[in-house]
Amino acid sequence: MKSVVWTRLRRNKLALAGGIIVIMLFVVALLAPVISPYNPDEIDAGGILSPPASSHWLGTDDLGRDVLSRMIYGARISLLVGFVAVGISLIIGIIFGSVAGYYGGLADRIIMRFVDIMLSIPTFFLILAVIAFVGPGIWNIMIVIGLTSWMGVARLVRAEFLTLRNREFVLSAQSLGLSRTRIMMRHMLPNGMAPVFISAILGVAAAILVESGLSFLGLGVQPPTASWGNILTLGKSNIEIAWWLSVYPGLAILVTVLGYNLLGEGLRDAIDPRLWENR
Repeated sequence: MKSVVWTRLRRNKLALAGGIIVIMLFVVALLAPVISPYNPDEIDAGGILSPPASSHWLGTDDLGRDVLSRMIYGARISLLVGFVAVGISLIIGIIFGSVAGYYGGLADRIIMRFVDIMLSIPTFFLILAVIAFVGPGIWNIMIVIGLTSWMGVARLVRAEFLTLRNREFVLSAQSLGLSRTRIMMRHMLPNGMAPVFISAILGVAAAILVESGLSFLGLGVQPPTASWGNILTLGKSNIEIAWWLSVYPGLAILVTVLGYNLLGEGLRDAIDPRLWENR
């Protein structure tokens, strides 16, 4: 099965391009102290708002800080926010979805009505309201994004459990007297993780986009910590004289989100044989 999925994935050029983008982002974030040409917080009063040149490839900001260095370190922030937020949403979604799908009945109805209520609330405005209450900060952002983005995972896990709970291996485990928790976590969940894994990849892209939007509005990662969103905020303030402060972080967000989306869509097509046959 793994070889079949890999073969299909290799034939999908867009998915491979997305995978390369994701890997490159990991490498940049991991090697940030090595490849960064300057300290991202180093202020140069004599080089304020310098355009791209050989000394500063992507120019400098309003404090003379190197934009390339800040963008390299900003990749770390984006990955951290994306993976921690998605991790939180996965934990919550798997718990609620597995309980709803396995037990059914009243538990299913209560959980799914709660999911419907959460889905009816505009997520970004809910995040804005919570951040305004608890205050901005990277950890607050990760927790809030995770707590407001688990509903899709819960629905996926519930759907998988509904199809698995009457399968032979589950009935055999029940006849052996295994606990419900063990049946759900050890037998059912590993067989229903494929769509959840794809949703997690797409969720990283969504979390990065939300963090960038919050930082752009001044409610996200706070200076002097480098973030693509707060670099964009400086670009908005100096758009007429420092175009590079808007173009380069905007392109970084665009390429990163596109890479995760291409990889996620490609994995979905490779894993689901029905989608592959329809191509």
